[in-house]
Amino acid sequence: MKLKICGMKYPENIINVGALLPDYMGFIFWEKSARYCDGTIPELIQTIKKVGVFVNESVENIIEKISKHNLQAIQLHGQESVEFCEELKNNISKKIEIIKVFSVGDDFDFNVLEPFENLCDYFLFDTKGKLPGGNGTTFDWEILKKYKSKKPFFLSGGIGIEEIAAIKNLNLPVYAIDVNSKFEIEPGLKNKNLLSNFKRQLEIVNLK
Repeated sequence: MKLKICGMKYPENIINVGALLPDYMGFIFWEKSARYCDGTIPELIQTIKKVGVFVNESVENIIEKISKHNLQAIQLHGQESVEFCEELKNNISKKIEIIKVFSVGDDFDFNVLEPFENLCDYFLFDTKGKLPGGNGTTFDWEILKKYKSKKPFFLSGGIGIEEIAAIKNLNLPVYAIDVNSKFEIEPGLKNKNLLSNFKRQLEIVNLK
């Protein structure tokens, strides 16, 4: 399982956390978020993929952010339609990973994923809450046993160290764990020591 650290905001903190070499680092370009990233993203080691997180944004603005920040992936965290994803995919000139987010509650219908299968590289399952993301709580992962697709996915929503073993035991194609609020000093400012411990525990589980 790979690691994505999301909601990065402050340049010095971005550099410090980047030294841990996560696989992905997420930057939120939704103005209503407390973790809204409106500054310059410092240079990162090339193995770290920069992810732009968007909520019901226009194709034009997404493409502008891809170019400005040299993003390697985009995460669609709103109610983006199949048609929107198709338009976006057709207008991106370079290889960009597309991650489509779905907020999961007890009544989630996995059939809604099917039209997106060929339009995104990964799904991301997050906890259904008042905000598009960053609600800081997990959902009942038992519902993921209804997931029939072979497409690997990111798992998000209130994940901390104590959840790693349970995720591994799901025996599902969890491609990456997406962490955010459980490792914050304040919104957008991450605790490097906690993240270092989490990454170390994740590596131990990956070796088993």
